[in-house]
Amino acid sequence: MTRTAPPTRRLRLDVLDRVSIGVLAAGLLCWATGALPTADAVASLTRIAPLVLFLGTVTVMVAVVRASLLFDLAATALARLGRGSHAALFACCFALATATTVFLNLDTTVVLLTPVMLALAAATRAPALALAMTTVWLANTASLLLPVSNLTNLLAADRIGADPLDFAARMWAPQLAVLAVTAAFLWLGYWRRRHRELDRYVVPAALPAVPDRRLLWTAAAVCAGFVVAVVAEAPIQLASAAAAAVLLAHCLLRRRDLLTWSLVPWRLPVLTAGLFLLVPALMLHGGSTLVAALAGDGSVLRAAFTGAALSNLVNNLPAYTAVESVIPVGDTDALLGLLIGVNVGPLVLPWASMATLLWFDLVAARRPDGAPGPRVHLGRFAAHGALLAATATAAGAAALLRL
Repeated sequence: MTRTAPPTRRLRLDVLDRVSIGVLAAGLLCWATGALPTADAVASLTRIAPLVLFLGTVTVMVAVVRASLLFDLAATALARLGRGSHAALFACCFALATATTVFLNLDTTVVLLTPVMLALAAATRAPALALAMTTVWLANTASLLLPVSNLTNLLAADRIGADPLDFAARMWAPQLAVLAVTAAFLWLGYWRRRHRELDRYVVPAALPAVPDRRLLWTAAAVCAGFVVAVVAEAPIQLASAAAAAVLLAHCLLRRRDLLTWSLVPWRLPVLTAGLFLLVPALMLHGGSTLVAALAGDGSVLRAAFTGAALSNLVNNLPAYTAVESVIPVGDTDALLGLLIGVNVGPLVLPWASMATLLWFDLVAARRPDGAPGPRVHLGRFAAHGALLAATATAAGAAALLRL
């Protein structure tokens, strides 16, 4: 069997690469100068070690699965379901991304659906950016309903002592309101006629040819095992590490051509470690006072918008913990308002949530045939994300207040 070697790529640092290195350098400087005490630095890095393991191993997993063409097969099935109608395809993708986020979690949505959406665009000439944006926006905005949907939900549910049914009883109305706003923004901003190349997308006549069926079946089994592990509430970092290990072992035995330096996922762990060093230092030196002033009167709206704003500055996980620390115990409404902000709001800057950052990495990766992903204009991404974040946060907070 003849296999084409992946195209060589020169080492080039893009904007997000430079930001990641700069944030880590700033965090290490805070630690080295004593602005962040060693005990706090070690505690912060220990806390995020599972997250770093997940981000690193899941990137490897997706790269190998993408080479197996499993995502291309899934994309073909989805394209046939829509039968050439962009409206039907939008409804299918919207429902799939929402269900995956609600019942698995936002990271799983980004990991499994982003490559499918990009393969779908390549096979059908449907708008690639529309498909990709559907994934990243719904990964964040559809993550309010259940504790499992987002790590921030688990933190909030633990604090208020809510089981999944109690949690859903408080959050169903905000979730529906946010989904309605997201659907409108996606259709108007990316899916309507002016953004399409064709009136009807091309329905693939046949399944793509798969040159390595052993790799395909191995990838399918690994993905199924990963989903089962997530549903069973196994630690997601262990599930992704096991998946990556199985796929790497297969490549070592049968597909060494896939073992290249591009598999090494350095940017996400570097940025994550830097954020979790820099943010605690800022909180020690005036940050906590500022957060208390912004969110401190118990207002649901203030808590929500403070969480959304801080998420885009420093990432939603440290933003949640920072604002949570100034909300009085027992103020459930303000806490749930904060949750709306940190889940729905991280749509403006790439590092606002780890799911968004992971999405940027997946979109930037080349397909197995060497074709690049869609070009994401950072300014436009931020502007559209800011409009959706503000509108959806307000809609979710208003729905919460009506319950």
